[in-house]
Amino acid sequence: MAQELLMTFDTDLGEVTLIPGTGGVFEVRVDGDLVWSKAKQGRFPESKELKQLVRDRVAPGKDLGHSDR
Repeated sequence: MAQELLMTFDTDLGEVTLIPGTGGVFEVRVDGDLVWSKAKQGRFPESKELKQLVRDRVAPGKDLGHSDR
């Protein structure tokens, strides 16, 4: 997922930080705001939906091509 985000938002993201956790924690935050939580959603996100959520925060006008369909 980190690689997908870096490739998609190469000029829009300053960094992607992976922080090890325990108990299956998977969260995605943008500027400290929670965008996705596996604990709250009960599942991992699809690549497409995570890209859309991140795009809405960092580059709202960006066309994601096939990920927008």
